Parts: sequence; structure tokens; C-alpha cells
Amino acid sequence: MSEFLVSLFGERLVNSEKAEVDVQSLGAKLSLVGLFFGCSLNAPCKQFNGSLCEFYTRFKKACEHKDKLEIVFISSDQDQKHWQDFLQEMPWPALPFKDRHKKMKLWNKYKVTSIPSLVFVDASTGKVVCRNGLLVVRDDPKGLEFPWGPKPFAEVVAGPLLRNNRQTADGTSLEGHYVGVYFSAHWCPPCRSLTRVLVESYQTVKEAGQKFEIVFVSADRSEESFKQYFSEMPWLAVPYSDEGRRSRLNRLYGIQGIPTLILLDTEGHMISRQGRVEVLNDPECRLFPWHPRPVLELSESNAVQLHEGPCLVLFVDAEEEGELEPAKELIQPIAEKIMAKYKAKEEEMPLLFFVAGEDDMSDSLRDYTNLPEAAPLLTILDMSARAKYVRDVEEITPAEVEQFVNDFLAEKLKPEPI
Repeated sequence: MSEFLVSLFGERLVNSEKAEVDVQSLGAKLSLVGLFFGCSLNAPCKQFNGSLCEFYTRFKKACEHKDKLEIVFISSDQDQKHWQDFLQEMPWPALPFKDRHKKMKLWNKYKVTSIPSLVFVDASTGKVVCRNGLLVVRDDPKGLEFPWGPKPFAEVVAGPLLRNNRQTADGTSLEGHYVGVYFSAHWCPPCRSLTRVLVESYQTVKEAGQKFEIVFVSADRSEESFKQYFSEMPWLAVPYSDEGRRSRLNRLYGIQGIPTLILLDTEGHMISRQGRVEVLNDPECRLFPWHPRPVLELSESNAVQLHEGPCLVLFVDAEEEGELEPAKELIQPIAEKIMAKYKAKEEEMPLLFFVAGEDDMSDSLRDYTNLPEAAPLLTILDMSARAKYVRDVEEITPAEVEQFVNDFLAEKLKPEPI
């Protein structure tokens, strides 16, 4: 366990007294680490820190599992004084301010897209136990549900579900169905846009005879707004009044923003977190149930994924439909190998794979990242770290792609700033 934590944090953390904390000595009984991603200048982070301090103090004093949990602060502060002042308010250790490289690795590894964020991970393997620790602190203030591990979807969703014609169904009616768990709200314009498309996709899939159901989990601000929004939906919903079940579903899938569409197979296992992208990219629903594809063609609908972690993008000179296929076939083998490797470890992909042709989307991305106009051009873009890696060679071969990817994952490549 200690060896893993050292690989995650390095040998030393620091505490509020400016003293070093030996990672090896965090405790032999430790089984769970909470990674608190935040910033001193962010008001919600300051507010959550207060709640987390109360939670942590109570847990360490009264919980029978008090020796099994530690929290580590991962700051995105740019000013050391601000960071140090914020650390004074915390009873747990932090990643050293100067260790920006490890900070970015942790942000990417755990797909953190907003702050504050609290991710609970297994102390011996680093696997995510609970992605939405903010809800743990709110919903389980005494730590009675420790270690907050994932429960089966059928168990969490169990109970009555609504239809907009005022009829009800039971969670057991979902058995044997592919399921989309739809986190959305009427006040959110991108949600309303996606809902319009999703209604058509839902009807197309149902008309094709597929066992498919969607469960709406509302983030609306009032029951009236929920009812108005749900009246546009032909599927099921968790009752708005059942705040506990809505919160548990948010916690189960670590929802950090809306709209989010989680796709599940007929056994309740996750197919993809990227249901939104899959639906928008496949209006005719030919690829249902939308299993992840190793390589995507860059488009306006999936460009949001460029901000969710490092992405390999192969730029090629292609303008017509179908001209990107040779480029996809070139990088498909290594993408499939990486996907299989991390699926076997039950971990998320450390790298997404795209091909991009000659269009406005590609031009904008090249301009934003200050890439050369060469084609073909092999790149890895890490937007959150504002870093890029460029392999500008005359001929790009599968072996060249694999070497580039392996060097990146082994941290052998030197980044250039975006």
C-alpha cells in the first residue's frame, strides 16, 4: 500500500505547520484516501472546506474506522501565500505547492473537471471508490456508510419511478433493458438541447424493437420546474421529492456537471459515461447501445472530450467523408490495445484517440494550440495542463504511433506549452 501511495504522491506531503509528512507513515491501517481538489480563491471550495473539516474531525473522533481514512489536498492555487493560508485551515496534509507535475497527473488520472471535488480512492490500488465525495459529506455526516463504495444500479434505483402521464413503474421494470441514466435540468440550456435530440433517439431505438429505457434524475430547482421539464420526456423519472435517491445516483456515477447521460448494459454495468456525445454523433442510432469506440472523428459534438484529459489527435489532409478511414485504421490497433489493457484493470482510459481532417473544427483547434500546419501531424494535447506533445515526421506508421503513446504514458516526452 505504501509503495502505491508513494507512486501517487511522492515520498513527502506537507501539513499546515509547514512540516513534512512521510507518505510511508500515513498508517498501515489506511484503506481509503480522499483527494480534495480545490483552490483558496474559489468561494465554493472555501465553503466546502468548512464542511469537510467538520466531517473529518467528527470521523476521526467517533468513527470506528477512524484509522482507515486520510484526506490529501490537491491545490490549483497559483500563489503560494494563498495556498499556505488555505492549508492553515486544514487538519490533513497536502501535496507540496511546487509539485505541479503530480498535481496535473492526479487531475488527469481521476478526470477532475470542476472544483471543489473530493474523490475517494482505494489506498492500495488507487481505484476510484467514490467519485462524488461532496455528496458523501452532505448525506453521510457521521460516516456510517464508510467506505462509500459503489452499489449495484438496481439497488440504488430501487423504488417507484414516474411517467409523465402520472402512472408509476417500479425499478424492477428496468431488468433486462439497456438503460440511460439522464442527469439534467430545465434551467440548463445544453440540457434542453440534448433532451430534444434524446427524445428522437429514444423513440428510434424503441421502434427498432430494442429494450431501452431512460431514467431522468432531475437537478431542477423546484418541483414545478421538474414537472414542466418532465412533461417533455417520454421515459421514466425518479420522483423529485425523493432527494435521497437522486443524490445516491449522483454519487454512484460521480456526476460533476450536466447534462450527463450514463449508458448501462442489460446487467446494469456501465457501457459509457459519454452518452451525450454518442447520441449526438449517431442521430440514426445505428451504433446503439453505443459501446465506446477506440478512435473518434473529431467533431463539434465530441470536442468537449478534449478537455477531459490527454487526447491523441492525428491531423490528416482529408476533407471528404470517408477520407479519414485510413487514418483511423492507422491508430486503431494501439487504441484498442490501450482500451483493453485499462478495461481489464477496471480503470479509465489514460488517453483518448481522435483523427481530424481539414475543417473549421480542426482549424480552430490548431490555432488554439498553436500547432504547425503540417499534415499528417501526430499530437497529444493535454488541455487541463495546457501542454502539447508533437511528433512531426514524414511518415506516420502504427509503430511510430505506438512508440509515441508508450513514451507519453512513461512520461518520457517533454511537453510544450499551449
